[in-house]
Amino acid sequence: MSVRLRFKRMGKRNRPFYRLAAFDKEQRRDGRPLEILGYYNPFETGRTKKYDLKADRIRHWLSVGAQPTENVAVVLRKHGIRRD
Repeated sequence: MSVRLRFKRMGKRNRPFYRLAAFDKEQRRDGRPLEILGYYNPFETGRTKKYDLKADRIRHWLSVGAQPTENVAVVLRKHGIRRD
């Protein structure tokens, strides 16, 4: 089984937010994830949180060979999460 870390689109029309999750590579974008690893809300501003990531679980998935998508890789780099 090949695992990808990618975003799952949630929210309302024109107000999306995304859950970061581990998926089987063959699973569709909005399908059932193996594990929820956090979220990203692009519409949050000010003091509220735009990101909430479970860094330890993300590092675990990266260590067992999960591949992040390009967008997820940007977010992980921004937060200093790398393979150990």
